[in-house]
Amino acid sequence: MVTCCGLVTVKNEPVPLKSIAVEVSVQGHVATVSSTLQYENQEQSPLEAIFIFPLPGEAAVCRFSAKIGQTEVVAEVQEKQKAQEQYDDALSSGQQAFLLEESDESPDVFKLSVGSLPPGEKASVSLDYVTELSVQADDGLRLCLPAVLNPRYQPQGSDSGSGGSAQVSSVPAGSVPYSLSLSAHVSSPHPISRVESNCPLDPLNYLNTEKTQATVSLAAGHQFDRDVELLLYYQDTHQPTAIVEAAQASAKPGTLMGDPVVMLSLYPEFPKDVMSSMTSHGEFLFVVDRSGSMECPMHLGSGSQDRISSARETLLLLLKSLPMGCYFNIIGFGSSYESFFPKSVEYSQKTMDEALQKVKEMRADLGGTEILQPLKHIYSQPCLPDQPRQLFLFTDGEVGNTKEVLDLVKTNAGSHRCFSFGIGEGASTALISGVAKQARGHAQFITGQDRMQPKAMQSLRFALQPAVVDISVKWNVPKEVSVTPLSPPIRVLFQGQRALLYAQLTGESSGDTEGSVTVKYSLAKQPVENQLSFSLKPTEDTGMTVHRLGARTLIQSLEVEEREQDGGKEGVKEKVIELSVQSGVSSAFTAFIAIHKGDGEALQGQLLRRHVPTPMLYHSSMLMMQSCAMARRSPMVMACSLQMNMSAPGKLKLSKKSKRKALDALQGFGYDDNCSEDFDSPAPTSKPVRDPLLQLISLQKASGSWVLEAALAEVLVKTEEEVSKPKPAQVDQEVWATVLALVWLYGFKMEAQEEWQFLAMKAVSWIQAQKVASVSECVQAGNTLLGCQVQKDTLGL
Repeated sequence: MVTCCGLVTVKNEPVPLKSIAVEVSVQGHVATVSSTLQYENQEQSPLEAIFIFPLPGEAAVCRFSAKIGQTEVVAEVQEKQKAQEQYDDALSSGQQAFLLEESDESPDVFKLSVGSLPPGEKASVSLDYVTELSVQADDGLRLCLPAVLNPRYQPQGSDSGSGGSAQVSSVPAGSVPYSLSLSAHVSSPHPISRVESNCPLDPLNYLNTEKTQATVSLAAGHQFDRDVELLLYYQDTHQPTAIVEAAQASAKPGTLMGDPVVMLSLYPEFPKDVMSSMTSHGEFLFVVDRSGSMECPMHLGSGSQDRISSARETLLLLLKSLPMGCYFNIIGFGSSYESFFPKSVEYSQKTMDEALQKVKEMRADLGGTEILQPLKHIYSQPCLPDQPRQLFLFTDGEVGNTKEVLDLVKTNAGSHRCFSFGIGEGASTALISGVAKQARGHAQFITGQDRMQPKAMQSLRFALQPAVVDISVKWNVPKEVSVTPLSPPIRVLFQGQRALLYAQLTGESSGDTEGSVTVKYSLAKQPVENQLSFSLKPTEDTGMTVHRLGARTLIQSLEVEEREQDGGKEGVKEKVIELSVQSGVSSAFTAFIAIHKGDGEALQGQLLRRHVPTPMLYHSSMLMMQSCAMARRSPMVMACSLQMNMSAPGKLKLSKKSKRKALDALQGFGYDDNCSEDFDSPAPTSKPVRDPLLQLISLQKASGSWVLEAALAEVLVKTEEEVSKPKPAQVDQEVWATVLALVWLYGFKMEAQEEWQFLAMKAVSWIQAQKVASVSECVQAGNTLLGCQVQKDTLGL
């Protein structure tokens, strides 16, 4: 079913968007994306089509054109209100008009108004944008084409009636009435190792022997029913680079577009000895979305775990992995928010057990998604001395006041660091990436078949490791040339983070044709220095990608400044508009407007408005969702209620498979479903099978040790007697149990090492603190018992 907003045709017939073709040009760490949207008016009257669509949060729209019949009109950037007035005037006079504007609430949502199309007429709209590619934990660079735009939750009291608000029409994923074709050209200073995607790709085609250029395409027949991700992997990706882009020939020297712009890429590599050193200090705040949307599945397809269940398992891992001596708290948020503890508590066996019990009871039962209030509460709490505060924010990113949230995060970035996690298809890149960028953290996206746990543990590793600090950037250029930074200064960089800095080069040197930049920083108290040379007279034309990203960076900084001053600082908004118009880059205060005057004849017929749908995640048992909400309070009562309702005459009849899915929805973290699969004949079923790795993790003590008990023997698939008997006589039972747990992890669960590495490090530290003389004998006995061949050195002992 299509959920429509605004005016639609009486018959609610299929929307006029037919296809989307995308061409991507990647240059190292940045990309230009060109999209062409094909429309056709199949109505008997002129039609106004509205298409709300998402772009990456860091994207800068730089070109917009429309072709009606054989005539193409290229849009120009104007102040937003002026552009809207021109658009309305054009429509009222019967002319075709096109308007592209950024949503007032979130910079990653754009509204495309494809004005008045005559009956039977076709139109194509072309949209170009430039974007920085985000760095993933495995050094891959991520380009995302967001197809899914989940409904954004607008907090109560927010102004949702403004002209730029994005009204969204959505359909079940898989039912989107248009298709996507995509081809990418990849160019890099370093060889391209591979390109991966969450969608089927044609084979990678290298264009030269150095493998620095390649093309790749999406396999034919793709339904644009999910975000399309491209992951690019380069060799020597940690090498810093400085790229200079020549000025635009038609622009006035001294302006941003009329001068060369340099882009500096800094992506430090962390030595292994630094990677292995962990801090035992810190205040860790886990901020978890508990809105109703967190009950949706992690991905499309059968057997998908719901988001809140995955969050519970992730919290179990995080809590078990924290170092002794730190402080922590867990805050759940929705329309309201709840803290596990009134204030952060010291990490101990008692507080960990209390928190884990509350995690088991945690449900997606707090209504809508309001992140702003819990963040305000967190920022109002005083920081603890010598315990740096680090936030871990988990959300499916469905909020409508993204800009307000980012402003708050930026204001408090000096004392707080934030790691963000976008869960499921459709998470807002502006929110997830923006929070991490403003708060010096790291952003992770969990989509498709991704598991949340390893990504959360990667971020915890970053949080516990030393950071690059005392960063200084010094430009060395001839005296006739001046350097104007377009990016804010970098204060800190963490393992896995990359910084792109832009600067404008004004003036011309008569002699020197080269400049250089010296980057200094400190890592683990060791000074590091890099010097890079670059040409002051570049010849290669790269389509102004670097200029436009530099302009976007400066525009974003000025927009935040304007909002912080609440419009009070004179000239900031005007400067944004001037820069946006000059560079052709979109902003919050401008819009693209194109008007096709045609032959001057007014169009006949009443104008209809149609919202083009974007795909929405749709669970096959969504009919049961409201009932399942009750089950959070009483699974047994709800199951029996479902049984009675489905058995009664005239009531909803479900297939056996659908009934099973309904029962699955009733099983929470540790719940048992005591209703039969058939509903009609209640009979107890066996408990759900728990992952043995999660069972083992749940048994570990806060100190890092395990106790010799029946539950541990069950994980090891042994009896208590079989586990106890081989213990070396002089060894303590707790030491023996901990060695067995380590041998089991290294012997059977190496594929999940990212998830348990901190647990193992805690266990090793605990064993070493016991000063056990016969560790080798213990490891040997453990190998014999479990049938493994794990070396003592492998365990870190």
